[in-house]
Amino acid sequence: MKKSRAVFLSLTVVAGAILPVHADSFFTDARSLERKKEVAPVASETYRKGCGECHFLYQPGLLPEQSWRKLLDAKALEDHFGENAELSDNNRLAILDFLVANSADKSNYKRSKKIMASLKPGEAPLRIIEVPYIKRKHNEIPEDLIKKNDKVKSLSYCDKCHQQADKNNFDDDTVNIPGHGNWTW
Repeated sequence: MKKSRAVFLSLTVVAGAILPVHADSFFTDARSLERKKEVAPVASETYRKGCGECHFLYQPGLLPEQSWRKLLDAKALEDHFGENAELSDNNRLAILDFLVANSADKSNYKRSKKIMASLKPGEAPLRIIEVPYIKRKHNEIPEDLIKKNDKVKSLSYCDKCHQQADKNNFDDDTVNIPGHGNWTW
């Protein structure tokens, strides 16, 4: 009885000495696995400068890695949706690295997970509005409110209606279609 009690006390002392050192990293690691709402923010100044001068900075979690690889291909940038968007190789590769590292298939954010769940294996859309999840979220909006609206024109302009898109918030309650007010689903 005394021997087992001594072993128990020894293990308790050892665990007490080790646990505080490792507990913090354990809980930090557990928090990093936590699923977060929406999509990860844009955290690349190179991406902001290289792409944000021409269009809304789409969060990397809105497309899978393969989509970003296709879009940031040097040849593809020569005709980027009708525009020449060529970048220096250094900038292009830095932007690609950022987008790939934070793409929907690598993200722990809830909306990114939904995007990936909507895609077939290997599917790599070139436009965010081609993602089945995104299409489904917008399918009830009458075409007139988008295409015939000079302030919107296309679903490609996320920030025209999603008032907090630049803050990574695409919730329905942040939608305001210009000229039509809040849209309810």
